[in-house]
Amino acid sequence: MGFTVMLWVCPFISPDSDVYRKLKDDDGLLRNESSDPAMIEWWNGTSALLDFSNPADFNWFDEQLAYLTEKYKVDGFKFDAGDAQYYKNVNSFKDISPNEHSSLFGLFGLKYPINEYRAMWKMGGQPLAERLRDKNHNWVDLKKLIPHMIIQGLSGYPFSCPDMIGGGEFTSFLDDATIDQELIVRSTQVHALMPMMQFSVAPWRILNKENLAAVKKAVDLRQGFADYIWKLAEDSAQNNEPMVRSMEYEYPGQGYELVNDQFLLGENLLVAPVLQKGIHQRTVRIPPGKWQDAMGDVFIGPVEITVSAPINTLPHFRKTK
Repeated sequence: MGFTVMLWVCPFISPDSDVYRKLKDDDGLLRNESSDPAMIEWWNGTSALLDFSNPADFNWFDEQLAYLTEKYKVDGFKFDAGDAQYYKNVNSFKDISPNEHSSLFGLFGLKYPINEYRAMWKMGGQPLAERLRDKNHNWVDLKKLIPHMIIQGLSGYPFSCPDMIGGGEFTSFLDDATIDQELIVRSTQVHALMPMMQFSVAPWRILNKENLAAVKKAVDLRQGFADYIWKLAEDSAQNNEPMVRSMEYEYPGQGYELVNDQFLLGENLLVAPVLQKGIHQRTVRIPPGKWQDAMGDVFIGPVEITVSAPINTLPHFRKTK
């Protein structure tokens, strides 16, 4: 059907499995003080954990993913977990730090050009796609997306994703969860003009007609900037500059250092999403230059303006000079 397909994988091994017994017999897996495989708590239970400093574990995992790519033509993988916290107080094949274990997980993923990670250490500048740590389904966490994406880019990870739309923390979408439709729409708008966007739940399953139309409009807006986003990614691959940039990054020393509710995508696109519930207008700080909004109105910066932002609108401005 023409889709590029990624599978979600993690380095945890269920202790009630033949794989666990094989790796245990091969002296694989992280070990506890008793030299037994360490049991690590993760969000979906307690499992053993692969040790990528151990050739037995590395080779086994490599064989599994190679099988999936060769047999089923899988294009790439989302490598979940890998956080340093899971490697504390355990014994590994090589005596390395928890952070170095995270780096090894990242090095493994470099074999797959289509990849995605959530946790990493000192791999800035490498061709790794990074997403933010899981965010909750609330307005407080929505406000974290812009500053966190800016920090990630400055850390050397330009190919980044602001978690999943509406929040990726899985308990937010269990059967008895309350879904805030307005939050889903505004979250979509924040994602729309960032390097990547990912839906956690299908919007047509949870949104009414008006809000679904607003989400579709945001996706269509992104499509209109697809060539610009792709060109930024190509440029970042060469110069490692962030794709998502703070106002201060592009206009240093001009009083923008505390602006964390709007951002620049590259140097020519200013994005000012709504981050508060029930708000249908917002103040935008226009930096120096000539900037044009979606209606064709032109603003000469530096200037502060107030713009209308109904539920189906993402304020954004293209630099024309």
